[in-house]
Amino acid sequence: MGKPPLIGRVKTRLSDDIGAVPAVQFYRQSVTRLLHRLDLPREWSLRLAVNASPDEHYACWPDHVRRMGQGEGSLGDRMKYVLDSLPPGPVVIIGTDSPQVEPRHIREAFTALGAADAVFGPAEDGGYWLIGLARRKPAPALFDNVQWSTPYALDDTLMSLPEDFRIRMLEELIDVDTGEDLSALTDSLGPIRFGPWADVPPSEPAAE
Repeated sequence: MGKPPLIGRVKTRLSDDIGAVPAVQFYRQSVTRLLHRLDLPREWSLRLAVNASPDEHYACWPDHVRRMGQGEGSLGDRMKYVLDSLPPGPVVIIGTDSPQVEPRHIREAFTALGAADAVFGPAEDGGYWLIGLARRKPAPALFDNVQWSTPYALDDTLMSLPEDFRIRMLEELIDVDTGEDLSALTDSLGPIRFGPWADVPPSEPAAE
């Protein structure tokens, strides 16, 4: 799931810490790396669910990756929309805040859903970088009463699942929302070089 990579639309908390242009550069680089890394010969069908018209074009949204809309409402409403819009079978959803995600994480999630009803990739901040559902059982209250962007997001989501759901957890990763998060990511991955988007106007799509 992703947003239009524009100043004021993404990484607003990170912008407060490192500046608006570097924050958007980081976001665009993260999206580009994720899509190229996950769009490999694989066992899954990749979709980019965007909080915008799927017909919009940005340099970090490659044309060969199929896009879909997210619908409207809260993050939970939009994830429900994505889940309900896809064909039957297991689904794994990730955001664009954890550049460390690799194909092996996605494989591990789908493997876990062979026996589990739901799988989560917990983040250090109390949220999660991945949620996957086998969709063998209904979850009518999924995402109800979740306090998004708080340390309670994962716990609240777990509480919204039926009591008989079998849950699996993957490894904990860093969600980059603030300058402190970015420093922690740099400490674990090494120096991060931002992509070549400094001259992109804040309110216009990047040229393909």
